[in-house]
Amino acid sequence: MIPLILLPGMMCDARLFGPQLDVLSATRAVHVLPITQHDSVEALASQVLAAAPERFALGGLSMGGIVAMEVVRQAPDRVAGLALMDTNPLAEAQAVKDMRGPQIQAVQNGKLQRVMQDDLKPNYTNDGPNRRAILDLCLDMAMDLGADVFVRQSHALMTR
Repeated sequence: MIPLILLPGMMCDARLFGPQLDVLSATRAVHVLPITQHDSVEALASQVLAAAPERFALGGLSMGGIVAMEVVRQAPDRVAGLALMDTNPLAEAQAVKDMRGPQIQAVQNGKLQRVMQDDLKPNYTNDGPNRRAILDLCLDMAMDLGADVFVRQSHALMTR
């Protein structure tokens, strides 16, 4: 069976896909690749391609979906299937770009937790029985990834 590569959203890691990994890995190889090391979508996609098998299915959530679209642009013949979840093919809206500058500055001044809690986390999920656990997981992932990843990912999104 064709292996599956999953790409998480901004400031998230493999824990984001925990329940899906439990189910999907029973029938195929599933890998969650980080999108944390570069400050452009193009470079992140190249990194994914360097780590991926020759042919694979690809899924991306939010920022991971943006990177997934670039993976397909760079190497369409390698991607056997594509799932895009809660993502956007467009350039970043000016209003969002305008918010990122102050967020980056706050994060560089040691306020990653505040930015995640006040600015980003409230938009991550709708109300529901697992909302608190999901938001807590998102904050844990962000704090583990740290400020440098926030800055790189923000820049990648601003310049896509």
